[in-house]
Amino acid sequence: MRQIKITKGLLIVLILSLFPLLNLFHSGLPITHDGLDHAIRIASFYKSLTEGNLIPRWAGELNWGYGHPVLMFLYPLPSYLASFFHFVGFSFVDSLKILFGSAFILSGIFMYLWLRKFLNDKAAIIGAVLYLFAPYRFIDLYVRGAIGEHVAFLFLPLVLYAILKLNKLPNIRSLRSYYVHFIFIAFSFAGLILSHNAISLLFIPFVVFYIFYLYYENKSKIKLIFNFMSLLFGFFLSFFFWFPAFMEGKYTLRDIVTEGAYLTRFVDVKGLIYSSWNFGGTGQLSVQLGIAGIILSLVSIIFLNKIFKKNDKQKYLFLGSVLFLLASIILMLPQSNIIWHYVTTLQKLQFPWRFLSIALFCMSLIGALTIYKLKPNNYLVLAIIFLAIIPTISYWHPKEYKNIPDSFFENIYRGTTDTGESSPIWSIRFMEDKPKDVIEVIEGNSKIVKLERKTTYHEYVIKSSGKTRIRENTLYFPGWKVYDNYKLINFEFQDPKNRGLITFYIDEGLHDIIVKFEDTKLRRLANWVSLFSVIALILIPLIFLTFPKLKIGKYQW
Repeated sequence: MRQIKITKGLLIVLILSLFPLLNLFHSGLPITHDGLDHAIRIASFYKSLTEGNLIPRWAGELNWGYGHPVLMFLYPLPSYLASFFHFVGFSFVDSLKILFGSAFILSGIFMYLWLRKFLNDKAAIIGAVLYLFAPYRFIDLYVRGAIGEHVAFLFLPLVLYAILKLNKLPNIRSLRSYYVHFIFIAFSFAGLILSHNAISLLFIPFVVFYIFYLYYENKSKIKLIFNFMSLLFGFFLSFFFWFPAFMEGKYTLRDIVTEGAYLTRFVDVKGLIYSSWNFGGTGQLSVQLGIAGIILSLVSIIFLNKIFKKNDKQKYLFLGSVLFLLASIILMLPQSNIIWHYVTTLQKLQFPWRFLSIALFCMSLIGALTIYKLKPNNYLVLAIIFLAIIPTISYWHPKEYKNIPDSFFENIYRGTTDTGESSPIWSIRFMEDKPKDVIEVIEGNSKIVKLERKTTYHEYVIKSSGKTRIRENTLYFPGWKVYDNYKLINFEFQDPKNRGLITFYIDEGLHDIIVKFEDTKLRRLANWVSLFSVIALILIPLIFLTFPKLKIGKYQW
C-alpha cells in the first residue's frame, strides 16, 4: 500500500513538472541572458572532448579565435551531460533544452523522494510543488538560462536523500550495508559541486546541519563518521575541477572585474514578496519567493507551538530551516552589506539574490513539514497546489526564440561568453578583432606551413632564413608551452605590443614547432586526487572481500 502511495505521488509530481516545460518543444534556442553562451561553451567543450581531452579546460574558438580559459572555471557536469545528448544525435540547442527539461523534472522527483522518506505523501507532494514552482526556478529556466544552477537544483534534495537513506539503515555491525549508501552520498555531493560551485558553497552549511540533526535523532557515531567521510570523498571526486579553478583564479581578471559588483545587486523586502515579471537583468528580474511558500512559512512560525510538540525532534529540523531561510533573506538585503564587506568569499558570488536558491529550498521543506503536522484534507492540499502553480503560469516561456544551426557553434566566436572575469591577467579583457592568421611572422623572414590545429595542440613547420620572431595568436594561460624540434623553448607573453599573446624567436633553419596546452603540476595533482578517489571506492570492497574477517573496531564487513 505504501508503495502505491509513493507511485501516485511521483506520478502527480511528474505530470505537474511537465507543464512548465511545454515551451521547450518550440523550435529554436530560447533567448535568455546566458542561453546562447552556454550553447557555445558546450560546443567548445564537446569539440575538446572529441579531440581526446577528458577534462576540457581551454575553449579554442572563443574570443575571436584567440582562445579562452573559461572552461577551466565553468562547472563541467552540465557540459558533460549536454555533450552526451549531442553525441547521441541531438543538436547543441536541443541538447541544452533536453538538459534544462530533464533537470527540472528530476529536481521535483528527488525532492519528493527525499521528503517522502520521512514525511507522508501529501507533505512530500506539497514540498516538491513548492520547490518546482518557486518563481526563481523560472527565472533560471526562461530568463537567465542559468544551466549550472538549474542542474544543481536536482542535487540539493538528492544529496539529502542519499544521506537520509544511510541514516535509515539499521544499527548493525556490518560495514557492507553502509558502503553502497556511502558511494551514493559521495557521487551526489560531487555532482552538486560539479553542477555549480557557488550553489554548492551556499548549500554545504545546510548539509552539515542536516547530518548533525540526523545524529541527534539516531545517536549513531558510525553513521556520523560515514556521512562526513562520504562528503570528503565527494570533495575529492570533484577535486579535478574546483581545486584548479580556485587556485588558478589569481591568473585571471576575476577579482578586478567582480570587485564591488555585489553592491548594486541587493534586493528589497517588497521585491521578495512581489515583483513584476521581467526579462531584464539585475534590478529588473523578479526576485519573488513565491506566495504559497510565504503563507505556509508564516503560518508555521505563528503556530509553531501548536504544530510541534515539545519533544518532537522534527521541530529542530524545522527551526534550522527557518534560520537558514532568514539568513538567506538577510544576506540578500542591502542591510547585510557589512557582512559582504568583511566576508570576502561572499563577494565572489556576485549576486546576493543567488541566496534565493537556498531560501526557496528551505521554504519548500518548511511547507512540507507544516502540511505533515497539520494533516489538512485533500481540498486544502489541492488549494495550496493551485496557489503555488497558478501565479507562475505566465512565467513559463522565454522572451523569444532563435533558430541557430550547429555550424554557428562550430566556428570562431567573437565573444568570451563571460564578462571578462576569466580573461588572463596578461591580456586585455576582450579581444576586439579576428587575427590575420593563427600564426604570424612579426620580425624577420620565414615561411610557415600549418600541419595540425586542434583545441590544445597546434603544429607548424617553419623554414626561417634568419633569426625570426613568431607570434602564435593564442592567449597565454599557464599550461601553454612551445616546443621547437621537440625541445621546450622559452617564449614571451607580456610584451605590451602583443599583450597576452604567445611570441617566440627561432634561428635560421627548419623548425617543427608545437604549441601545446598541458596540465600544470597543480592540475595534474587535482586529476590524480580525483582518479585515486574513484579507485579507492572500487578497491575498498575488494579489500574486504579478500579479507572477510577484517574489522574496524567492533564493525566487520
